[in-house]
Amino acid sequence: MGEQPSGRALSSDKRNKSTPGESAVRKPAVRQPGASRPAAPHTTAPTAAEKSPVGKTSAGKKAAVNETPEKPAAAKKAVAKKATAKKAVAKKTAAAAGQAPARTTATKKTAAKKTAAKQAPAKQPPARKPESRVAMVRRARRINRELAELYPYAHPELDFTNPFELLVATVLSAQTTDLRVNQTTPRLFAVCPTPEDMAAMDPERLEELIRPTGFFRAKAKSLLGLSAALRDRFGGEVPGRLEDLVTLPGVGRKTANVVLGNAFGVPGITVDTHFGRLARRFGWTTAEDAEKVEADVAGIFPKSEWTMLSHRVVFHGRRVCHSRKPACGACAIAPLCPAYGEGETDPEKAKKLLKYELGGQPGQRLKPPADYPGQPAPPMAPPAAAS
Repeated sequence: MGEQPSGRALSSDKRNKSTPGESAVRKPAVRQPGASRPAAPHTTAPTAAEKSPVGKTSAGKKAAVNETPEKPAAAKKAVAKKATAKKAVAKKTAAAAGQAPARTTATKKTAAKKTAAKQAPAKQPPARKPESRVAMVRRARRINRELAELYPYAHPELDFTNPFELLVATVLSAQTTDLRVNQTTPRLFAVCPTPEDMAAMDPERLEELIRPTGFFRAKAKSLLGLSAALRDRFGGEVPGRLEDLVTLPGVGRKTANVVLGNAFGVPGITVDTHFGRLARRFGWTTAEDAEKVEADVAGIFPKSEWTMLSHRVVFHGRRVCHSRKPACGACAIAPLCPAYGEGETDPEKAKKLLKYELGGQPGQRLKPPADYPGQPAPPMAPPAAAS
């Protein structure tokens, strides 16, 4: 038997039998030392255009352009017109889009300002530091001195010639003006000048005489009652004591103080609507009740000042420091007033709010005192004749 080839020899033969194409895929054989390097296969060198991608792209584009057929001139003009129109529309749209938000924003801001102005609270005067009792009393007395210089002619604004006429006029002044009372009382006192005459009046006749003052039925009942009381209990004379006066029908502390202070010279504080309002604005009291206001103010001023203080404060309340719109800009005591700023502060506008003699208008009395600087009030026009 012949000798069998070894495993290595078989492997070598298998390698030698591989196809020529297979050798290109396989890894090149290791060159033996001393053997010559095999020659590289011959290839054609690429051109410059093939090397450069830019050149290749440009060439492609040129070829594409050369292949595209040329458009007629009319078509080109149509395309240009369409492009121009599109640009114009785009510009208008952009301009409108840019302006619309601005207008909308401006409108919103204006509306917001109006709403804020409506909802904003009324302007308040600047806050003052807490005031001690001593400082308040000093300021209050200084206000009284300033008012005395401003109204040296202050007086009761009801026409009267005796205590009885003043008592009746004061009762009639409730819920009406002193001017209306002064225009009404001449006819009344011409018919019944004394308590005895008035007590004997027919109720309907009395009501007709005092009708212009309002609430004439209730007032007529009070006048008949107090006239009868004066006739029966006080001998037809008006008493000069507060305790007696307040027992008469329709007479309270305010009316009693008016009569005592101006007909009998007895000091008293008259707390009417004007006095109470200003006393609170000046910081003299916080009370609403008339008697409490009277007590608070009486503790600030000496008794000798009470009657004239009442006249000055009432004068100022009627002429300058009005209830709804005070003339703060024309007020002589504005630097002393804690409520400055509640009314009109512009001097020119405030002057237009002044009333009676300060505003160049007639006063409330038909027969004012001799030192009154204003004009007397006109009498009531006679009633129109029945047709």
